[in-house]
Parts: sequence; structure tokens; C-alpha cells
Amino acid sequence: MRSRFVGQVPAAVRSGMRPKSGSRTALSAREELPPAEPVVPRASRIIILGAGFAGLEVARELGKAGISVVLLDRQNHHLFQPLLYQVATAALSAADIAEPIRKVLRRYESVQVLLGEVKSIDMSARQLHLVDGSCLGFDYLILATGATHSYFGNPGWARFAPGLKTIADARRIRASALLAFERAERTTDPEEQARQMTIAIVGGGPTGVELAGSLAELSRLTLARDFRSARPEAARIMLIEAGPRVLPAFSEKMSKYAHDRLERLGVEVYTRTPVENIEKDSITFGGNTIPVGLVLWAAGVAASPLAAQLGAQTDRAGRVIVDDTMRVKGLTNVFAMGDAAHFTGEDGQPLPGLAQVAKQQGRHFGRTFARHLRQGTPLEPFVYHGRGNTAIVGRHAAVFEQGRFKLTGWIAWLSWAIIHVYLLVGFQHRLMVSLQWLWRYLTFERGARLITDEHLEPSVPEPAQAVARANMGHRTEAASREGASVSTAAERGS
Repeated sequence: MRSRFVGQVPAAVRSGMRPKSGSRTALSAREELPPAEPVVPRASRIIILGAGFAGLEVARELGKAGISVVLLDRQNHHLFQPLLYQVATAALSAADIAEPIRKVLRRYESVQVLLGEVKSIDMSARQLHLVDGSCLGFDYLILATGATHSYFGNPGWARFAPGLKTIADARRIRASALLAFERAERTTDPEEQARQMTIAIVGGGPTGVELAGSLAELSRLTLARDFRSARPEAARIMLIEAGPRVLPAFSEKMSKYAHDRLERLGVEVYTRTPVENIEKDSITFGGNTIPVGLVLWAAGVAASPLAAQLGAQTDRAGRVIVDDTMRVKGLTNVFAMGDAAHFTGEDGQPLPGLAQVAKQQGRHFGRTFARHLRQGTPLEPFVYHGRGNTAIVGRHAAVFEQGRFKLTGWIAWLSWAIIHVYLLVGFQHRLMVSLQWLWRYLTFERGARLITDEHLEPSVPEPAQAVARANMGHRTEAASREGASVSTAAERGS
């Protein structure tokens, strides 16, 4: 069925005329969208919140069964978050890991996609209140809103230490990292240059480890020959973990391998060292304050704030407690999955926030819920089938483990690449990412090094002429360093 909006639509749009650029009738801004009124039969108002891995799978399964459902998301694209760090470190472009939601679900006529953001949930009236002032009624609500950053009671740190959850986050981090090297090139002050090229990553989980390894390779292999005054190969990359080891979800053997590989890349790894303070140009941990050019947050996550509005029981991370059918405890018509849900596995521990967990939950729930609606059969319990845990540490180095089966090194890296390419939505994405990885592997280059989110502003006192004169005096030294960096890169590549 076609999506139909009922609201104040300009006559020019209704007649098929394209509004003139800059006119009041142009629907170019999101806030100018008409109120959302889904075309769903009153008897089966099913709304899915969130088009992540879980939400998308539920929509697919219900669409296959021909059941009317509305998928609501504040973005118009599905994002493959496991590769988001590669956008942040200039290895991939955002379009390589994102796909329009409507394109993914276009074959399912019973699925309607709406662009909108939920402001509040009224459980007594069974209504969703959107930020544009409109309301959506529901009979069944499926919460798959994912997670956001948690700064452990220090919300002020968010200003100086961005996290990585969205494309906007990745672009901001990429621009900030590249700008740090650009600013280092503009100054002749050695201390300021060192500060600009000091990057701290807080959190030693998979995201932190992957960011640290990728940034180390970016500076030492890709940028090393592109600057004349600054020396990107001398950049200081610090990974700070409050716990006893990095990759705590992995075995000690895998954690030690990752630790050692990061140090071989030149990353300074600090464990048992909680962060004490983060300011604009510095970070304090272990009683020491270190001047930095960039701080990245990969330490804590919390469920979407919408989960708390259900009025149901939640855990410390804000995830709603669900039973084995993913029904929110205490609510008969609300279900939660993915990072929004606290689901206890067979081992008595909550399932981890992994893409494979969310995909399995969404697929299982969609199928059993469709049978429940069509045939009246009871919802079936969900059982998670782990397919292993993996994290990349750097060039042809990764860890993979599934129970007693463990892999490290090049084979684990290849397995990681195959798994992630397979999980990408869309054949064209799989092909493009594979080709870019091959090109990057052979050339050490990265093709997404564009600074588009902010402009380079002079942040150093020296006039540009003084910097240029100083750089002229270092050309001979820079040339010799360039030769050394090429040799170093070749040694690392071997």
C-alpha cells in the first residue's frame, strides 16, 4: 500500500510542481514535514521504533507475512555500526555503510516507513508523541531504539570527548582528527605541535581497540609522507581502560594479544586507570594531566532514554527487563530487543550489545509474532546462538573466539572481514567495501580524508609566513625523515 500523509501540504506539491528554491513551500527541512499519520488498519496498529538491526529484521518478517506495520526512525537510513569506526578514521565513506530504510523495505507493501522522532510515550493512552507535535496511536509497540553514550555521571565530558554512534559522530571525529594534524603543521611551537598530535581514546572495548589501531595506522602509514613540518608518524595515541585489561569480553589470551599488537603499532595502553577529568585541551588519569588535541569516548553506553518512559523495570544501563519472548515485564503489548533490552541468556548473564544478537532477536520475534497474530499461537522463547566474538586490532591482525575455538592474526582478520562484508545490507556495499579494503591493503592509502564538517581556523599565533619560513629550513630534515618513514612502513608491511 502507498504511504499517504494527511496534513497541510502546499498546493504546489499536490499539483506535482516543484517548489522554487528558498520559497516557503519548499519541503527541504525535516521540520517542514506534515504531521505523520500512518495508513494502518485500526485493528492492527503495530509500531516499531528504530531501524537498527533488530527493528529492520522485525519489519522484514512482518512484511513477508503481509502484516501491516509502521517503522518509525529519526533517520532515513539503516547504519551498519560495526564499521562506523572506519568512517571516523577515513577508511570508508558514510555511504559505504548506510542504506536508505525505504530502499531496504520497498518490496514489503504492508510496511510503512515514517521519518520522525519520538518525544514521549503515553502508555495509558497508547500514544507516541513526536517532536513535531503529532501523535501516533498503537496497539503493539516494539522498542528497538538502540543505545547512546554514557559518561558515568559526568555529562560535561561529552563536549570534549565525542562518542561514536551515528554518521554525524563519525564525521565529526574524522574532521577533528584530520584538523589536529593540519593545525600541527601550521605551528612552529614543538609543545603545541605535540599536543595537537596527541589523541586519547577512553575505553578498551572493541570500539576503543579498533579506533586506537586504526588511528595509529592512519598517522604512521597513511599521513607520514604528506606533511613537511609536522611528523604524523610521531603522533601519540593513548588507549585508557579502567579495568584490568582491554577487550574484557574476550579471554585473557585474546586480550593479551590485542594489548601486545597495539603496543607494536605504537599505541600507549593504560589499564586499571580510570579517567578523572576531561577538559577542552587536556585529560587527567592516574593523577597526571596530559595535554591533548583530541579525546574520543568509547567507554560506556546506556539504553535510549525512551526505554525509561515505559514505566517498566530497567537495569543500571537503562535497558528494560524482558522475558524470554522479549515482552517487557509488566506490559502485555510492548516488546523490546537489541541494546534497548536486558535479556538474560542461558548462562544467566544479559546478552551483549552485538549486531548478531539484535539481528537474531529481530528475526525470531518477527516470525513468531506473525504466527501469533495470524494463528493465535503463543510467542516462542528466544534462544541466542552465538557465532563468535571478533575485534580487529590493526592491519592483518584481529582476534576471534567462539567458546574454546580461538583465532588470532591474519586468519582472524580475514574472518572478521568476511563476516562484516556478509552482514552489510546491499550487494553494492559489499562489493565497494571489499574493493576499498583491497586497495587500502595494497597501497596503505585511505580515500575518505575530506574535512567537510568544519573549517580550518587559525589556532596558532604565528603568521603563516613565519611558519612557511620555518618549514623551509626543515625541508632537508623532512626529506630524510620521509625516507626513514618509508622504510619503517615497508618493515611493518612485511
